[in-house]
Amino acid sequence: MSVEFRQRTPGEYARIALKRKWLIILPAIAFATSVAWVVHRLPDIYESSTLIVVKPSTLPSGIVPTMSDDNLTRQLTSIAQVVTSRSSLEPLVSKYDLYRAERLRGEPMEIMIDIMRNNIKVEVNTSRNDITNGFNISYRGRDPRSTQAVAADLASMYIDAQTKNTISASASAKQFIEAQVKQVKEQLDEIDNRRLAFMNKNLGNLPQEETSLVGQLGGLREQQKALIAEVGRLQDRRSAIASQLAIVRKQSENTRADVAENTTDPKTTQAWGGLVQRKAALESELQRMLAELRPKHPDVQAKQIELDSVKKEMDGMISEWKQRIKEKEEKLAKRPDLLASDLETQAKLTEGEIKRQQDMLAANEKQIGQLMERLNSVPGAQVELGALDREYATAKANYDQLLVQQNRIALGADADTQQQGAGIQVIDPATRPVVPVAPKRWTLMGLGLGLGLGLGVFLAGLFEVPKLFTIQTTEDAAHYTGLPVLVSVPELLSPQEVRTRPLRRKMLLAMGIVVTAVSIPALALALRATHVFDRFVS
Repeated sequence: MSVEFRQRTPGEYARIALKRKWLIILPAIAFATSVAWVVHRLPDIYESSTLIVVKPSTLPSGIVPTMSDDNLTRQLTSIAQVVTSRSSLEPLVSKYDLYRAERLRGEPMEIMIDIMRNNIKVEVNTSRNDITNGFNISYRGRDPRSTQAVAADLASMYIDAQTKNTISASASAKQFIEAQVKQVKEQLDEIDNRRLAFMNKNLGNLPQEETSLVGQLGGLREQQKALIAEVGRLQDRRSAIASQLAIVRKQSENTRADVAENTTDPKTTQAWGGLVQRKAALESELQRMLAELRPKHPDVQAKQIELDSVKKEMDGMISEWKQRIKEKEEKLAKRPDLLASDLETQAKLTEGEIKRQQDMLAANEKQIGQLMERLNSVPGAQVELGALDREYATAKANYDQLLVQQNRIALGADADTQQQGAGIQVIDPATRPVVPVAPKRWTLMGLGLGLGLGLGVFLAGLFEVPKLFTIQTTEDAAHYTGLPVLVSVPELLSPQEVRTRPLRRKMLLAMGIVVTAVSIPALALALRATHVFDRFVS
């Protein structure tokens, strides 16, 4: 059956401590003494500080750009990194012979630079609105004179770095804005050239010419109507002249036909009738003779000759009649027909006028087609020109804004160069410290005493804690057995044990004192060698 651990009373713990008092006191004395000796040997540390405030610009904020709190904080952080870099701190170490002990020990420069960084402290001062209005730079060193000099040099380095950074940033910003202005100006000129080329290419089709084009189209429409009416009138006149000319020509043909009718036809004359009778008689006689005689008979041949002469005479009369008709027709044909000539002339003139009017109508229709094409291209040109105008307006607004920014940046750069812009300046210069700020010797000694007491309690616990789990007193016996204690027998010592036990305790105490006396310098040397308390110096 398991039994719970018996909790001891404060009085029992006090008796245990009293029993092991020397095991607690001697380590405390050894540790506290060695710590006190080491702390006493620590060098005094002095602190010198300087106050740097943010100096506002002497020019109005509307003329030159002002530095925002965020930009100032970032700039100070960047400056702090530059000032606390090895390239900045190492010259100060050599100039003021800082950390001589560490250098004599052969410590690397990186360790001394880290120590110096830890000794430099920058505290930013803010107003109620969390606006940075200044900062303190403090430096801790072992010599008052060099501490003051280092603090002053750090302040100068801060101001120089801020001034250099501001001028460099202003120059970079000025160069950047000039490049931006040049780039935007080139873009603006390119857009303007494209706009001018588009207007030259679409000259006559631009939106502002639409009203003029509509007016021209209306005039051409009216001209087209007039030309169509004139061509119709001329075609009607041509038709009338053609009709008149046909009538006149018909009359001329009728006149020539009347000439043939009015000329006496020989077939209607008595001579023609006599010749017909004679021809008929001769043909009858010739047929009768051929029935009786041969064709080569002289009488037959004579009769044939007589018949041929009659036919020839008849043909001559017909030829003469036709010749007379032909001569009359030629005379009529050679006779000028003034009316027909006049009509033909009018017809030619009318035809020429019709052709001229038709050419004018074709040219008019061509102009109308060109104007319609130009009017149809106006919306597209308006859209493209509007896009170019909007692009130009956007680029122009950007260019104007960049010019304003360029002017402000240029003024800000000039102000920074002439120390008229916002910056930082020293208000409270570094002073030579008189009273050391470290180390806190009494605090460190108290810490050593506390550590010694803790070590003594720990050693006492090593001896006494195992006994707490065993039966040592009547209370332990009653607790762990669950039985009442009827009688207790005290420890029985022999006369020799009674005499040797105090002597043994005195010898152990003497040995503890000797060990304590020996451990004090050993602990001190160990603490000095490990430089444990050096971190409390800064």
